Amino acid sequence: MTAELVEKIRDIVGDAGMIGPDAIAERATSYWDPSPMRGKLLVRPESTAAVSAILKSCHAARQSVVVQGGLTGTVEGAVGTPDDILLSLEKMTSIEFIDEVEGVAVVQAGAILESVQNELAGRGFLFPLDLGARGSCTIGGTVATNAGGINVLRYGMVRNLVLGLEAVLPDGTVISSMQQMLKNNTGYDLKQLFIGSEGTLGIVTRVAIRLFPLPTSRQTVLAAAGSFDDVIGFLNRLKAGLPGTLSAYEVMWNNYYHDVTGERGHRAPLERDFPFYIIAEAEGADEEADAAQFEKLLTAAFESGQLADAVVAKSGAERKALWAVREDFEAVLPAYLYDVSLPIRHMTTYVERLNKRVQAEWPGATAYIFGHIADGNLHLFTTPYDDGVHREISDAIVYGCLDGLDGSVSAEHGIGREKKAWLPATRSAAELELMRTLKVTLDPQNILNPENILF
Repeated sequence: MTAELVEKIRDIVGDAGMIGPDAIAERATSYWDPSPMRGKLLVRPESTAAVSAILKSCHAARQSVVVQGGLTGTVEGAVGTPDDILLSLEKMTSIEFIDEVEGVAVVQAGAILESVQNELAGRGFLFPLDLGARGSCTIGGTVATNAGGINVLRYGMVRNLVLGLEAVLPDGTVISSMQQMLKNNTGYDLKQLFIGSEGTLGIVTRVAIRLFPLPTSRQTVLAAAGSFDDVIGFLNRLKAGLPGTLSAYEVMWNNYYHDVTGERGHRAPLERDFPFYIIAEAEGADEEADAAQFEKLLTAAFESGQLADAVVAKSGAERKALWAVREDFEAVLPAYLYDVSLPIRHMTTYVERLNKRVQAEWPGATAYIFGHIADGNLHLFTTPYDDGVHREISDAIVYGCLDGLDGSVSAEHGIGREKKAWLPATRSAAELELMRTLKVTLDPQNILNPENILF
């Protein structure tokens, strides 16, 4: 990085918008990696115009740029090297516009998801994207990774929640595709190029997101089941009995629930020896009627033998406590974290393979399994964790067990640097070549998030 480039960036963002290597090292690499952050310079623009000017200058100088959001990603997608400029959107946090008639909000990409949710809730709206990292992940980061979370069953992935976006290409060109309509069949849907691209094709700076009326009724249950067939049977019962209102269906295998409710974890709402635990949630607009229908379905599930025990949240605090069992997993760390997806019909086979291979490699080791299930997404932790020593073996087990099961090595966390070697296990040679063509076309100098996904 030349002194000339530094001065150009200083002219764009000022001294307050620049952080040098020593101060960068005072920050952690990510939520998952406490080691010192690395980079030549950390730049904090406050507008799309500033992002454009920075990238134009970096493009001319062939300087690599790594984009950073909330740094809660799990695949090393925002990790810089000492040779990179880091570009953080932490100063671009505004909700610029809310259309209460159309149900649309325009949000800057650096806004924290939970802050956006709370602001919109105060206006009577729900932005349904929701995940455990809501308090730190950014809107731009969720777009870049096509995030999922707990409400995908009802509302879909980020792709389903973005109407338009603005992105800056590696050469500084601004692509403003900020349409706010559900219907717009005017050629290629350019926003989809950037959703899920993990910052490799452009930097998302502003997003037009879909809003929904804030639910006035929410029914939440933590239930126990004796078999995976019962888990799926209860899911089908709720789908049929709660059409259009079932928003979440989470499942925890016994060892996960047992250990997160142990001495280091949460109070156990149910006994700890059932094979499976389910958190199901429905959202509606009529508290009395919704509660009655929910209770009716639970009663039928008990009478049929699908459920062995259950506790229904009677307040917001109780709901939060139930969800904490699923989301706060500190008690099972350190471990290697994975997210995979596969058809529900293959999940039992996958879990059996996984446990068998983990035990064969490390007798007494554990594979903790939980996930969104209804949308085909499993999260899992594997031990033993030995600061990377066992990582390659663990990866080979977790991803190798997907063979022949029509699965994916990433359900919602992306590829980043961590999963690059395993991308061909999920995508065909023709698909990978088309991805390379897109990357080379939009970023011929490979300056934007280099080493991520493909190169």
